[in-house]
Amino acid sequence: MNEASILLVDDEQAILQLLETVLRKEGFQSIDKVTSAEAALAACEQKRYDLIVLDVTLPTMSGVEACPFIRRITDAPILFLSARTTDFDKLTGFAVGGDDYVTKPFNPMEIVARIKSLLRRSQKSSVALASTSSGILHFGRFQVNEAAAELYVEGELVSCPTLVFQLLLFFCKNPNRIFSKSELYERVWGEHSIRDDNTIMVHIHRIRERIEPDPAQPEYLVNVRGLGYKLVKKEFMHEY
Repeated sequence: MNEASILLVDDEQAILQLLETVLRKEGFQSIDKVTSAEAALAACEQKRYDLIVLDVTLPTMSGVEACPFIRRITDAPILFLSARTTDFDKLTGFAVGGDDYVTKPFNPMEIVARIKSLLRRSQKSSVALASTSSGILHFGRFQVNEAAAELYVEGELVSCPTLVFQLLLFFCKNPNRIFSKSELYERVWGEHSIRDDNTIMVHIHRIRERIEPDPAQPEYLVNVRGLGYKLVKKEFMHEY
């Protein structure tokens, strides 16, 4: 994990220096720092990062505005930093492609813990995908290629961030079974991950945006009130 390449994006030099110092003490060596969204995009085009720490309030272009553009380049986990504390702001961060959200002022060791948690999830997903067979899971309107980590909807390849794909793959491997939020955290994120109900809700929403004809009226990934979520696999849908 300490070999992971991390990009820090913040317009406050003091915060960049603090994070770099703490991360280096924890053994991380590959750390790049930039102070604007434009510089972050340029860095992501030139180098592959394993994780990005992205400040929300940046000059010219905010972190929230930049996130969808970064997502076109990389599926690396993105941890937002922000002085904004409302649920709406957090949900917005998740909706545009973020994987975690920490408000300022923060405990540097909490940032380190969250970075390690995100890296563990991402590495677990990569190892799992690399070790799978070449089977394709068919669900009528969409198909999941497990080995290639690809989602096809009506025959078209649809981009899918790593953790969104990992959650979708889990549902596809366990169709017609109801899972509570706690079970999803344990089975997909890992039992020692830092939990936030909003994370599950946002990832469910991001899956629905991709696989459902109408995300507001889901037919595949449905909510079973009071119990959790399940992926419906109808009888005519077959798996090869």
